Amino acid sequence: MTDFTATAARFCLPPGIIYLDGNSLGPLPVGAAARAQDVITREWGEQLIRAWNGADWIGLPRRVGDRIAALIGAPAGSVTTGDTLSIKVFQALAAALALRPDRRVVLSDTGNFPSDLYIAQGLVGALGRGLELRLVAPDQVAGAIDDTVAVTLLTQVDYRTGRLHDMAALTARAHAAGAVAIWDLAHSAGALPVDVTAAGADFAVGCTYKYLNGGPGAPAFLYLAERHVAVAEPILAGWMGHTAPFAFDLDYRPHGGIDRMRVGTPPVLALAVLDAALDAWDGVDMTDLRTASIGLSERFIAEVAARCPDLILASPRDPAARGSQVSFRHPQAYAIMQAMIARGVIGDFRAPDLIRFGFAPLYLSEDQIVAAAAILDAVMAGRLYDDPGYRQRARVT
Repeated sequence: MTDFTATAARFCLPPGIIYLDGNSLGPLPVGAAARAQDVITREWGEQLIRAWNGADWIGLPRRVGDRIAALIGAPAGSVTTGDTLSIKVFQALAAALALRPDRRVVLSDTGNFPSDLYIAQGLVGALGRGLELRLVAPDQVAGAIDDTVAVTLLTQVDYRTGRLHDMAALTARAHAAGAVAIWDLAHSAGALPVDVTAAGADFAVGCTYKYLNGGPGAPAFLYLAERHVAVAEPILAGWMGHTAPFAFDLDYRPHGGIDRMRVGTPPVLALAVLDAALDAWDGVDMTDLRTASIGLSERFIAEVAARCPDLILASPRDPAARGSQVSFRHPQAYAIMQAMIARGVIGDFRAPDLIRFGFAPLYLSEDQIVAAAAILDAVMAGRLYDDPGYRQRARVT
């Protein structure tokens, strides 16, 4: 069984802070800063361009991808890393649409992260040919999958409420209707057990700066099921996706494996930090993680329900129906969160009226959860959020 009291030592957290925002940006893992320094001073500083071979910079996207693959139930050689999540969504969606040229509908839901929808809107508009992005309520997705749908583009865990889609069931329904299934794992990779292979996902994408703790702007990942590797068309035909990038051919020939979904030069510094961050997962059992996460979130919900009757739970009450985050509604949500942050509890706000808390057992304890609820109680009972300073919106909320 995973000892989560020991894993907390794998992170650098400021004293006096209860960090409940790992669902937005994970904390700094021990070893990440040293790894970045080593890449800068020893590899880049001493080896210069020779480090592409000598330090195997060129192999980082695949090596780091294999480590992520182990956390999402994917086989080695099926995940690559680099670029941003928006780019990976674009790549996956374009390739998936090419697999179903006779269909016109991309199906998503109104709970999806807006960036995924923006990418879909832009791609549908650029490709033309009568393509349509169709949005339905999250609980209507299953019933909306029919033989007009080319691709389902869904995020497994709703970024606002934590509502959890049934990946296996919806993927099976998509396949039964002849559609291709893309899953965004931004709020589930590192938060709960994921098995893209068992679920039958065709593509999966995700960011690494949340529960995987890769740092701000850390590279995204893309999973491609083996059955599609030889035929998935990389619409962004960058040189690193070429079968022989250093042959410098004038015509594009895609790599025969997952590397076909690479685009440009890999971000070496960011990938090295992410590689070091993934050390925090050594020996962690994802089933244990899920059990601990549910325990923390259930305790927090119970404490808030007993202490703060003015807060309305916005997340599913059944822990099996949500990811590793919990949200509450209140008209003064932004100010409430600012008052909490000022008192050492960091969560975040999502418009229009949600305060949101993430539960990462790798570095959180039950005592901290209870202490955070007590601070929230004090903020609510004393209406501390009425301070005008807490109502001034920052650019990043």
